[in-house]
Amino acid sequence: MIVRPKPGLREILFALNGSILPRIAGRLATIAAVSLIAILAARQHPGVFGEISAIPFTLIGIALSIFMSFRNNACYDRWWEGRKLWGALIIAARSLARQTSTLQPEDRRPILTGVAAFTAGLAARLREADEHAAIASHAPPGEWESAPNPTDSLLQGIGRRCLELLHQGRIGAIHHSLLEGQLVALSEVQAGCERIATTPIPFAYSLLLHRTAHIFCLALPFALAGTLGWWTLLPVLLVSYTFFGLDALGDQLEDPFGLEPNDLPLDAMSRLVEREMLAASGEAQLPPALAARHHVLT
Repeated sequence: MIVRPKPGLREILFALNGSILPRIAGRLATIAAVSLIAILAARQHPGVFGEISAIPFTLIGIALSIFMSFRNNACYDRWWEGRKLWGALIIAARSLARQTSTLQPEDRRPILTGVAAFTAGLAARLREADEHAAIASHAPPGEWESAPNPTDSLLQGIGRRCLELLHQGRIGAIHHSLLEGQLVALSEVQAGCERIATTPIPFAYSLLLHRTAHIFCLALPFALAGTLGWWTLLPVLLVSYTFFGLDALGDQLEDPFGLEPNDLPLDAMSRLVEREMLAASGEAQLPPALAARHHVLT
């Protein structure tokens, strides 16, 4: 996730870190080359593009911009829902830490470290990383190692631990129901994140937008070269930067759990939960909080 102060004029004009420009530079170079071909053809053969009117491109551009805004809104909704789910995860983790404050340290610590392991495992699962290694850094070996969904199996283990405390009389029925409610909240977070990660925006929807944007930007220079000459490059590249940039930004936001600069900082949020759970369990040596590097928080 990009973390930087409100940009001034210098940053607006020259900032590349956090910009979508490096991702679309190749496409812009292609459009610039096509524009140069159109300009040279128009200068070599005046009137060759005289019958191509810019009016249809105006209408198509308006329709394309509306269509693109719909897709980007859908992608941003996925990104924002993912952030709300991880916010709910942090709330549930802190609630568990508070609700277990009356337990003995030997009863409390496995629950809190299990929550930290669950958070790390979920982040790895969403990013298709090594889920077992992420969990093993916080939790001892157990049934989760052979489960098809190690992160969910770990949560089930915490639930069984709470049930054992109930049967042993170390917590009451009301206390157990409160703890179970937070475990249900964590399970809902995992299911919601998996729904986003495994349900992309329909391919035909994105393909139609990609094709239309490329055809529009490739054809636009031939409608402007005859009247604007060398000035054709300015509006064509500006329009292409806008359309391709929004297109690429939508691709990043569609999967909010990835490793792109604009994706959610799962590592930082996982470390936040880890620090707070270890501190609540009485650990004095805490891992450092993650900070943004070059304005990017992972």
